[in-house]
Amino acid sequence: MMYLVFLLLLSYDLSLARVRYGGGGDWYNDPCILPNLAKVISERTPIDVAPEEVVVSLLDPSLFKYPFLFMTGHGKVVFSREEARALRRYLEQGGFLYVDDDYGLDRWFRREIKKVFPERKLVEIPWEHPIYHCFYDFPEGLPKIHRHDGKPPQGFGIFLGRRLVVFYTYETNISDGWADPEVHNDPPRKREEAFRMGINIVMYALTH
Repeated sequence: MMYLVFLLLLSYDLSLARVRYGGGGDWYNDPCILPNLAKVISERTPIDVAPEEVVVSLLDPSLFKYPFLFMTGHGKVVFSREEARALRRYLEQGGFLYVDDDYGLDRWFRREIKKVFPERKLVEIPWEHPIYHCFYDFPEGLPKIHRHDGKPPQGFGIFLGRRLVVFYTYETNISDGWADPEVHNDPPRKREEAFRMGINIVMYALTH
């Protein structure tokens, strides 16, 4: 099954899509991160990822073309009723959303994701879950990239059946580790951990 999925992925151009959301939060921050992750995925895996990120709103008709959506920011997020419905349809039809708290997003994202799945809760993802092992091995779960409040990093998610459709990282800031070295001055070891985890997240999204 995995082999067939790889053949399908190799048959078209894959782009990583960033969600442009309302509410005034900085959905656009660190524009270099997805292109850098795409480059590393293309170099280290059999999947060829387009080097430019795509920016989509949740009401964009092209939303369903992209199997992987990414969200980040430091502040307020607001989904309209129509956007929440569109995101739910996208996830129910096979899409995947990765959200990385860039310190300040947490309370807003938790509020808005309830509009999408009011009957479900974000649950902490156990270390044995495939997202931590599908390409690189993270036996102790998420790496800690930035200090923030000094709390341990956590990964949360929403499942539809057995499929993880929303993955939310908190108190780690994985995506900052994908930025150009001079942006955050992260040491090479931290950037490598962030890229490895990023590859796992995308590979899980594309193969499950």
